[in-house]
This record gives sequence, structure tokens and C-alpha cells, in this order.
Amino acid sequence: MTLYPTPDTTPGELMLHRRQALKLGMAAMTIAVTPRWGSTQQRSAPASKKALDLYHTHTGERLKTIYWAEGQYISEALVALNHLLRDYRTDDMRPIDPHLLDLLYALGHAVDAPYPFHIISAYRSPATNAYLRQHHQGVAKNSQHMYGRAIDFYLPKRDLAVVSRAAVRLRRGGVGYYPQNHFVHVDTGPVRSW
Repeated sequence: MTLYPTPDTTPGELMLHRRQALKLGMAAMTIAVTPRWGSTQQRSAPASKKALDLYHTHTGERLKTIYWAEGQYISEALVALNHLLRDYRTDDMRPIDPHLLDLLYALGHAVDAPYPFHIISAYRSPATNAYLRQHHQGVAKNSQHMYGRAIDFYLPKRDLAVVSRAAVRLRRGGVGYYPQNHFVHVDTGPVRSW
């Protein structure tokens, strides 16, 4: 089959060539505007499961768990996460905001993190927060940590500045960048950064 007419092409054959050319042109346009699998289409597809891999730097505990599946949070996983993310100084626990877990999940994907999040601090009891305020600068009196809505962490082999910028772009809460202390703070409070 030829797409271009030859000197001996009849008018009927010429019409056929035009139709074939139009069909091929339409097919090419469809291919050009359709996202390839593995790009936008795949990234925008909702996750059927959400998992986190966390390592607590102070306790040495590690938890790798699916915490959300089939449209809902998994109670057993949330209990295990609350335990891992407890105030390690007092062993006090508080339910961790599930939106904070979702923020970590989204951030892990944004920076393509194949490593566990190294957790420095998550929930803080009021007593621990008061102690830290007395001995360190920059600890908020009404810290989001006391409500289970904040985590300080780093990702091995990921630049802190890159992680911090990715968290800011997500616009899901507060982001603090602490390069001198080698961690990033994220919380589910108002959108802000420092």
C-alpha cells in the first residue's frame, strides 16, 4: 500500500490514499496527546495501599508497615506506628495524626526514597516539650509535636535541602529546615516554612 499517488493513480484510488493518510494522521495525533504508561497516568493513579518504613534513631526500633489499604486506615498498623513514634523519653503515647503519615508517604514518593525515614522526634509529652524549651532554642511552646502532628527526620543518602523543598511543594503543613542539626521538620499544622 502506498500513501502517495503515482502518475497512474485513478481518482478512486486517490480518495483511498487521502483516507488512509487522514486515518494515520489521526492515529499519530492520538498517540502524541495520550500520556505514556509510567508517566503522568501512572503517577496520578490513586494508591491501593500506603506503606511506611521508619527507623527511630533513639530507640533503634524499626517498623515497615502498610498502614492504609482498600480506602481505610488499618487500626493495628496505626497502633504500631503510635508506639514507634511515642515520646521515647517518657514512653508516653498519643495517636499520631494519620494525615502526618500520609504526608510522609507522599514525601517519600516525591524524593524517591528507597530508605527508611530516620525519625529523631515525633510525639512529645508536654513535660518533654517544656524541658526542651528550657534547654534548646526554637522549641515552640505549643508545639505540633505535643498533638501527634509533627515529625523531625532525615533520609539517608538524600540531600536535606532537596527533601525540605519537596515538603514545601506538597503544601500540606509546616516545614522546618535544620541543616545544622541534620533534620527536616514536617507537621500538619498551617502551611508555612522556616
